[in-house]
Amino acid sequence: MNTPPPPTRPIFRGAPTGLLGLGTYLPSRTITNKEICEQIDSSEEWIRSRSGIQVRYWAEPSETVEYMAATAAERALEHAGIDAREIGCVIVSTVSHLHQFPSLAAGVAHRIGAGAPGAFDISAGCAGFCYGLSLASDMVAAGSARHVLVIAVERLSELLDPTDRHTAFLFGDGAGAAVVGPSDQPGVGPVVWGSDGSHKDTIRQTHSWAALRETPGLGRPYITMDGREVFRWAAYQLGPIAEEALARAGVSAADLDAFVPHQANARITDELVKGLGLPATVTVARTVEIHGNTSAVSVPLAIEELLARGDARPGGLALLLSFGTGLVWAGQVVRLPPAPAGPPRPAVTAPATDTTPTAPTKETRS
Repeated sequence: MNTPPPPTRPIFRGAPTGLLGLGTYLPSRTITNKEICEQIDSSEEWIRSRSGIQVRYWAEPSETVEYMAATAAERALEHAGIDAREIGCVIVSTVSHLHQFPSLAAGVAHRIGAGAPGAFDISAGCAGFCYGLSLASDMVAAGSARHVLVIAVERLSELLDPTDRHTAFLFGDGAGAAVVGPSDQPGVGPVVWGSDGSHKDTIRQTHSWAALRETPGLGRPYITMDGREVFRWAAYQLGPIAEEALARAGVSAADLDAFVPHQANARITDELVKGLGLPATVTVARTVEIHGNTSAVSVPLAIEELLARGDARPGGLALLLSFGTGLVWAGQVVRLPPAPAGPPRPAVTAPATDTTPTAPTKETRS
């Protein structure tokens, strides 16, 4: 009697690149729902039920986007065992660097002592980390750089109207970074990305900075959004994008170790999990409750949290899925990096000033 051969696992199709190290930074100030409700007509229970968020972290004045980005980058380099001078390119995703030029990436590269790498910023909103990860993988695979540093950093608290009950409770600050380099096995799958500019006004600024020239008393632009329309779009349009990312990588949902969607809203995650039919063996990242919506930072924060707590396996496959202002989206399957030393942590103390051009010292890290 012939014994049937054991079933074979699908071969993960991806570039010979991988996430070699991961680092994150959470600011020092914890903001509870109770504190948010002091300025908006809402309740702690309403915020939890509508978004899943319980706390978020907001940066102090000294915790600039450059400081947070550089700290996360230093941690990622340390985790990967890579010297900053080995980095061939620095990519920073941000929408809250309030200087049109020079790029934040150039300043971060100098601050961490990276020498003279290529450096540029991208603006893809909450999908920015996945965009940057794909660019970095392609660079390494093509031989344009051996190691690329991908950083997502946001200080969205500076762009919030604290009295807007639709947005004031949603967003948090922080930074996340990954070192992408060559790997002896596929580690970053093909990206599925796109945009739909017909929905570009669903998440936007209230007005442009240029409007201040004509109306000096107008005040700074704030984030505004049509939450109902964003929810409807994300809950029902992201499923096919996720399925295409799995198909391009040659794997199924059952082959995943983890699902890491952008941490925008707990209810959106619930809809995606239900639509994808994920088996119980797949760990689902649900860190929005402890970080809030940190835009592009949410994916690296969630990955590190899962690994540090042992909820996902280093080397296992994870589906990343994100979307943001534009509307833009991106999804890809990746092989998870080694586990970090601990979960994402807020800073113990913030620096007194942020004028030092060198990298943050170990004493300022948590």
